Amino acid sequence: MGQEVLVASRLYPPTLATLEQRFTCHHLWQAEDRTALLTSLAGRVRAIAVSGGVGADAAVMDALPGLEVIACFGVGVDAVDLAAAAARGIRVTNTPDVLSDEVADLTIGLMLATVRQIVTADRFVRAGRWLQGPLPLNRCLTGKTLGILGLGRIGREIAARAAAMKMQIAYHSRRPVADVPYRYLASPVALADVADVLVVITPGGSETRHIVDERVLAALGPEGTLINVARGSCVDQTALVRALVERRIAGAGLDVFEDEPQVPEALLSLDTVVLQPHQASGTVETRTAMGQLMVDNLIAWAEGRPLLTPVV
Repeated sequence: MGQEVLVASRLYPPTLATLEQRFTCHHLWQAEDRTALLTSLAGRVRAIAVSGGVGADAAVMDALPGLEVIACFGVGVDAVDLAAAAARGIRVTNTPDVLSDEVADLTIGLMLATVRQIVTADRFVRAGRWLQGPLPLNRCLTGKTLGILGLGRIGREIAARAAAMKMQIAYHSRRPVADVPYRYLASPVALADVADVLVVITPGGSETRHIVDERVLAALGPEGTLINVARGSCVDQTALVRALVERRIAGAGLDVFEDEPQVPEALLSLDTVVLQPHQASGTVETRTAMGQLMVDNLIAWAEGRPLLTPVV
């Protein structure tokens, strides 16, 4: 077998099978004694394969002094201590682009399901309530303004789909994006103030923690809808639950939560909320492509070639 790799989290099974064909794998996520396993591998393992949501902290890096690369399954790397990696000369890769279309598709699906009450209407029919009268009217999306909080790769794909639905597009990012025709707003609050639907698609991490807070929700207002396909940490979940219960915003479509897989009890009974189990990229095709890109990064590292999608 080839070089030894620490598999630090559960991975998509076909990806793991491919990884094990090329490398000698040690499974930290299955270890009864993590410290003992890391100690036994300290002088041998130079690579980590891990899901982006689990990542790697400075303690794991210090336990493997020969570590050279951390390959993440996913586009988000907020669970990796990037500063610690950079200080130790450890490279980090992720899997961008291959999941952009899938996440954008689910975002549009969540928006339609929430604003057009598709899930509520399904329950309405199944419960026999249609026999007593029609479902109350909902709202249209044509001509409405979609606010995109984070106009990166995925944000652009969402914008393209929404524009095809005849929506107006506005956005906020750390800086204006030069080559797009969409309206730029200088702050999340300003964006929420003009948005009928606000989509959160920023990276996770400390810089964006609770970027959607009480002020943003207040600006979104009682006819506004929030869609979060980024990280649960990007939204002040307590403030969001309160705004939904008190009907200070119209609804929410949520694929991510602050303490996954725990979901606040208050959200489970609200017809104005559509919930997903963090599965925006969750198709066979996309997870296969993500896994292959992670493995290809590790093969490039093992063969001394440039990494395909380096973060640091």
